[in-house]
Amino acid sequence: MPPPDLSMTSTQIRLSPRLAGARYAVALRRALAQGYGVADLRADLMAGLVVGIVALPLSMALAIASGVPPQYGLYTAIVAGLVIALLGGSKVQVSGPTAAFVVILAPIASRHGLGGLCLATLLAGLLLAAMGLSRFGRFVEFVPYPVTTGFTAGIGIVIGVLQLKDFFGVTVAATPPDFLERVVELARGFPSLRWSEALVGATTLAVLLLWPRFSRRVPAPLAALTAGTIVGLVLGRFVAGAEVATIASRFSTVVDGVVRQGIPQLPPLPLLPWRLPGGDGAPLVLSLELVRELLPSAFAIAMLGAIESLLSAVVADGMTGRKHDPDAELLAQGIGNVVAPFFGGIAATGAIARTATNVRAGARTPIAAVVHSLFILVAVVALAPLLGYLPMAALAALLLQVAWRMAEAKHVAHMLRVSPRADNLVLLSCLGLTVLFDMVVAVTVGIVFAALLFMQRMAAVSRAQLVNVAELELEVPLPPNVLLYEIAGPLFFGAANKAMTTLRTLPRKGFKVVILDVSSVPIIDATGLVALDSTVGKLRDGGLVVVLAGVQQQPLRVLAKAGWRNVPGSLAIGRDFDKSVEVARAYALGSPEASGLHATRA
Repeated sequence: MPPPDLSMTSTQIRLSPRLAGARYAVALRRALAQGYGVADLRADLMAGLVVGIVALPLSMALAIASGVPPQYGLYTAIVAGLVIALLGGSKVQVSGPTAAFVVILAPIASRHGLGGLCLATLLAGLLLAAMGLSRFGRFVEFVPYPVTTGFTAGIGIVIGVLQLKDFFGVTVAATPPDFLERVVELARGFPSLRWSEALVGATTLAVLLLWPRFSRRVPAPLAALTAGTIVGLVLGRFVAGAEVATIASRFSTVVDGVVRQGIPQLPPLPLLPWRLPGGDGAPLVLSLELVRELLPSAFAIAMLGAIESLLSAVVADGMTGRKHDPDAELLAQGIGNVVAPFFGGIAATGAIARTATNVRAGARTPIAAVVHSLFILVAVVALAPLLGYLPMAALAALLLQVAWRMAEAKHVAHMLRVSPRADNLVLLSCLGLTVLFDMVVAVTVGIVFAALLFMQRMAAVSRAQLVNVAELELEVPLPPNVLLYEIAGPLFFGAANKAMTTLRTLPRKGFKVVILDVSSVPIIDATGLVALDSTVGKLRDGGLVVVLAGVQQQPLRVLAKAGWRNVPGSLAIGRDFDKSVEVARAYALGSPEASGLHATRA
């Protein structure tokens, strides 16, 4: 169809793209600009110490669950936690290793070793930084809630099953990567259960659950791990054959040629991540093929890190009444994950539980998260030998509680009762795929399902219908040879064809002008443009004058870019509905003034 002229529109279209600048250290700069006094420092110091106590054992447990020695979880909390706190967009967010990463990191560590895991973290950091610089933060909010709930619950189930081996002291012949095979191996090894390990795990878990009822001044993880450690020491000292596996008995490090048990009493030191051990224990060989192999995992880390960090920041906003900067937070998460691998750190992101603890403890600024990182640093340097006494069963109990919270069984059951059936399908698909395959497959399939569901729902609200002109409150009635159709809803690839179907069967005999009221069409995409072009072309070929009335700004820009122009006697396009109706009336009456109205008034 010939291109129409848009000269009749009441406003001129201006396309002025703006290049957004990078935002960094937004939260810290805002906090300092508002004034930072002694009372603020005191509050941040206390909050940082409380969170540090909680994060210390959790960081070790998460590193072990991810398949690497515990000190690398501590290095992550120290380096990434510090960098992200200083550069981030949330005043009270605490970052570090999180349980959600376990299902992604464990397979990487199994195949590519610590070196591959650090390299994948570095690549993920670059992707996160690119997301922040591209202002990608607002798009993460569009990930559907059933998708996040489904894969989070699935991650909780996987983590919980992973902890049963250490919680009960079960000996297994192998730890296969497949979830079902892992469950089978665990079941086969269950007769090897050690009652001493189970007692330590049960004691720790019981204190974790019951301690908040008696005291909230002392963090429950500190009290529980202390109780579990005491039980383990007593059993090992006084009961024959009741040895309990600890960090010191399970892990060792070579320092200056000397093998030292447990965690090295050293701060995180600079290193090159691609020189760390690979899957075979030998130093990693950096190559383009290795980078290409790690990229899918790095993308999964980046996407999960973006989702979890921004969800955590939203939780913090709800608790504090403040607003975080999502793009600054993504940029900080990216930089933190780029820097951490050069000190042995693994993937980090905003931790919801630690952030909530930080808020409850009275944190006011990012200084609290900085104190949390410095506390862990001091603990590594000063208390590393004592940390070696922590029982593996006690750390497993800590992660079992984390897994239970992530699974949110009651919340998932409630959603399944009250949510639409299609949303439940998305949730259960993500949950099942996370457990049986991995999170990358789960999120990909879940988002595709959710997108198809969204398109179906948008198609249901998009419509084109004949309007009874007698019901319109017009000062001068429209002539009988004018048809008025209302098109409502977004015209995009999921809904355009449905909305245009009605217009393709439009009666032509006895009619001269068709008004298409598009004032309720907020957006139009390429598919909608093609469908509208086809429909309008057929109407014009049938000898009808087509008037597009009430065109909104976004559709107007799309039409202009596509080369649409006004064609006197054939097509008119107007932003103002009333003026467009005057043009249609003039054409219907065969008025010689129609061309003038067409050019100047619609």
